[in-house]
Parts: sequence; C-alpha cells; structure tokens
Amino acid sequence: MALYVTADLHLGNAETVDKPMEVFGRLWENHIERLKANWCVGEKDTVVIAGDISWAMDFKQLAPDFEFIDKLPGKKIILKGNHDYWWSTMSKLKDFAKNYSTISFLHNNSYEYEGVGICGTRGWITEPGQQSDIKVLNREVGRLKASLASCKAEEKIVFLHYPPVFGNIECKEITQVLAENNIKTCYYGHLHGYAHRLAVHDEERNGTRFFLASADFTGFTPIRIL
Repeated sequence: MALYVTADLHLGNAETVDKPMEVFGRLWENHIERLKANWCVGEKDTVVIAGDISWAMDFKQLAPDFEFIDKLPGKKIILKGNHDYWWSTMSKLKDFAKNYSTISFLHNNSYEYEGVGICGTRGWITEPGQQSDIKVLNREVGRLKASLASCKAEEKIVFLHYPPVFGNIECKEITQVLAENNIKTCYYGHLHGYAHRLAVHDEERNGTRFFLASADFTGFTPIRIL
C-alpha cells in the first residue's frame, strides 16, 4: 500500500461543462486521457486530491466526473478547491457520494494512513484591507485547526488547495497553525503555468517543507508520499 497526492484535475464532461483546459496552454492538451494513462495509484493505495476536482456547478454535472474518479484505482480523499462550485454541506456531499465507494471528503475532519494523519482544508490568501477575504481566511484557519484537532496521530501531513507560501508572500495565519502543530510536510495545488516559477516546492519555511502537487506541474502523475 502507498499514499499519493495530486491536485487540480479540472475535470469537465464535454456534454455538461464547456471548460476545455487547452485554453491555458498546450500542457493541458488531452489532460484527462493523460491523467488516466499516468495514474500510478494501485487498488489498495490512497490518494489525496487537493482541490479543483471538477468544473461542474452542481451534482448532476459532477456525476460523470465522479464516475471517472471512482473507476480509477485506489481510495480517494478529496478536499475543496476554489473552482469546486458543486461543493455543498458535508451531509449532502456524503449522500451524493454514496454511489462512489472509493471517494471521501476532507472537511473539518481527518484520516489516518499507516499511523500518519491526513489533515487539511482549502486554505486562503488575503490581501491587506480586504475585510471580506479576512472573514473567509478566518473560517479556513478554523477548519484547519478543527482538522488537526480531530487527528490523534503523532505525525500529521497537511494538504491545502491554496499555497500558504508563494514566492516571498506568506499567509502567516496558515503557516502559524502549521508551526504550532509541528507540521513537517505540506502539499498544495492551485498554481499553474507561469506561477510554477514562483512556487515554493521541496523547500522548507519555518520548519515546514512545502510541495506543489498541481497535476500540470507533476506531469499529470500523482506524487507518492509514503
């Protein structure tokens, strides 16, 4: 068994969601076929998918994308990204996912893999003076704390969608929580294209080593963690 991570699948069934990713560059050409071909996760493995799962707006549009994910080998633990507009309450998510036995959600909770905690939330980055953003950020900080508090494992890995560090920018509200909880490793997504150049990848900041897991950054191949 093994633990993997990926992010930003940006799935979209052509019949229901008109969001071809090729508009973001040649790197995204045939990306769904490449995801399937490069899926190195085994049937007994677990993979965390760190947000931006699908362009779907509701569960009806989402169904073909969850069918695609569910048929891929392995157990999938999904957290919310900024483009996951279909995301709803946990009760509604669980009810919808009853038909997809390999999919579960990381939201105010945690999981364990071989004694290692799997914790996380979407995350956020705020700018000075943006009071509405501060409210959202505070909610995400609370969700991260709730996820960590729910986990009894001594060693924990945190998964976020938004980068808590980006170039010289740091979301101190998030990184402080990581430091206070002695988090040694954090994986995140969200960054594409030119932003890859500013990503903090395989680099330690304040005791936490950060890794970018966006699918286009990793060649549409999940990263093995454990």
